[in-house]
Amino acid sequence: MKKGVDIFAGAGGMSLGAISSGIEIVLSIDCDESSVKTYKRNHPDTLVIQDDIKNIDPMRYIKGNDIYVVFGGPPCQGFSLSNTKTRNTKNPNNKLFKEFVRFIDIISPEWFVFENVEGITNFNNGKTVKSIKRLFRKMGYSTQEAVLYASDYGVPQHRNRFFMVGNKRGIRFEFPQKFNYTVNVEDAILDLPDLENGDSFEILPYKKNENLSSYALSMRKGSLFSTQNYVSRNKDYVIERYNYIKQGENWRAIPEELMGNYADRHNCHSGIYRRLDAAKPSVVISNYRKNMLIHPFANRGLSVREAARLQSFPDSFVFEGSLMHIQQQIGNAVPPLLAKVIFEQILSYGNGTGE
Repeated sequence: MKKGVDIFAGAGGMSLGAISSGIEIVLSIDCDESSVKTYKRNHPDTLVIQDDIKNIDPMRYIKGNDIYVVFGGPPCQGFSLSNTKTRNTKNPNNKLFKEFVRFIDIISPEWFVFENVEGITNFNNGKTVKSIKRLFRKMGYSTQEAVLYASDYGVPQHRNRFFMVGNKRGIRFEFPQKFNYTVNVEDAILDLPDLENGDSFEILPYKKNENLSSYALSMRKGSLFSTQNYVSRNKDYVIERYNYIKQGENWRAIPEELMGNYADRHNCHSGIYRRLDAAKPSVVISNYRKNMLIHPFANRGLSVREAARLQSFPDSFVFEGSLMHIQQQIGNAVPPLLAKVIFEQILSYGNGTGE
């Protein structure tokens, strides 16, 4: 079996996609305690290291394994288009891609997958991506990059991510073709339990649904119940605001007199107070607690399991940590189904040159 290494692994969304495609993950690295606990819980056969990546010599842990692919997404706050406060060249997180490069240089895998936010493509006038490509070229890697939308690959979320894929075999990597269907919010979560604001149930039965979607069936595989049905408790005035927002609408639908705590109501981000449209893929759920994304039918936020479904984590996947840390892990993750199609495409080249 081909072997992989996951760095900046978070909860393990990319690893889950890699494993689903047939890759064995022999080493995972992250510095966040809750994310590491989640990774260990769901990937017990992988060696998981919690430390600052700058302190780690990967060869100490690989122990002679021939590594086929190294993958990961360095923290991206400095590149994000939604981050107006620290989106600049001085943000220390922007330097972490050099640690990714260091790992590639040391391990020398056959393939690598570098993942990040779309904003990296025009950050520093595009010089950042050019610099990364130049570094890999010097190490003998051919690279291709693209921005992919998760909703094009069976994920019920319109999430855009940047991917750079490189290899040492001179292959011109072709990114996977888009699927001929999309999965909407209703198909993804309609069978999950009815909940109210602030509910916290570890286990609940699935709702009876004769028209269960193929997506929901695939997410339920191996699970008899819906777990981690946790919903953040919003204050009464927040719930009152929810009453005015229809599917697909955001804070603009809230009467002005109910938004008195906003100094400049017209300067709100478009993602704030957005009710999901049941008939479409979800909007990006990266900050779904902070942004107060609203369930399509109920006046409450999304539960942990609903958000996990929208990210394509199966119901058997268990998150560790406080509710806030769990929500952050889910929001930061690469959707496993999106990762899976990339790894399947890499594996499709076999041992040939692809020419």
